[in-house]
Amino acid sequence: MKIKARIAGIVLAIGTAFAGAVSAEDWAPSGPLMFQIGFGAGGSTDTMGRVIAKVMEEQTGWNIVVENKAGAGGVAMFTGISKAKPNGQIIGMGVSTPILLQLVTRPDKVPFKADSFDYLSSVARGELAIVALKDAPFDDLESLVAYAKSNGPVPVAMNAKPQKFVLSAVSRATGAEFQFVNTTGGAESMKLLLGGQVMVSYAGGSHAAYLDSGDMKMIAVGNENRHAYAPDVMTVAEQGYGVYLDPYFYIATTKGTPPAILEALSNAISNALESDEVVKIVRNAAKTSVLNLDPAATRNMMVDGLPVMEKLVK
Repeated sequence: MKIKARIAGIVLAIGTAFAGAVSAEDWAPSGPLMFQIGFGAGGSTDTMGRVIAKVMEEQTGWNIVVENKAGAGGVAMFTGISKAKPNGQIIGMGVSTPILLQLVTRPDKVPFKADSFDYLSSVARGELAIVALKDAPFDDLESLVAYAKSNGPVPVAMNAKPQKFVLSAVSRATGAEFQFVNTTGGAESMKLLLGGQVMVSYAGGSHAAYLDSGDMKMIAVGNENRHAYAPDVMTVAEQGYGVYLDPYFYIATTKGTPPAILEALSNAISNALESDEVVKIVRNAAKTSVLNLDPAATRNMMVDGLPVMEKLVK
């Protein structure tokens, strides 16, 4: 009887194990899928993330809840995700450069590493611009520097600390002074610029509508290359300072999530990124195109970005 009972137990255990093995096609969140965004509401990351989540929900039938988890350029959000259960119930959308900066400058203080996550997808490369109101008394970095040297520190809004290093390089080279004002996202940065609390702002797409309306102008491009929508505006490097930032929007989840769940999440995100609705919002919100890198390429983008950030910081 004991032998029969033991065999029956083994059969039951095997049956349970196979029953619990869910394929990527069959997997669905056991409750609301929390789609977190590492910046405040209204900015380009938030705008794109909400549409991606909406399209994912429509395409999969999953219940997806969007949360803003602003703090330290996404570090607060990814800290929480790194400590969550690896069950696919929480994913986060952030930007590479502020995370890489923290990993380079505060490695002992940040409770995660570049490889502490399972990466799901990239979304786009951010088109970083330095902008001012249309009637600002400068049109490029040369005239901005001259104004700052004659009138004292120029207040500059920024929503991610890496942006500071670009104008800090300009400051070191010229003696011009800037007063940096931290914000929780692009929407707040634009609000401060429009309200006159700052004279210059970094923007990763939140400035697009104001360029179209003529309320703002671009002083410089913060990326390595010029933007297609503003081909006559020179980069910071082209204007003589040799520095740039290429931020990437990406989505990740907790390390150790089962492969079938990762595949299901990655496929859902990839399908959403291919939709006309997401392609349109990425173009409008970030002035760029969808960059649908797979999980491995997204991870490489983060890991390979570390030495680039180290060079910028130095």
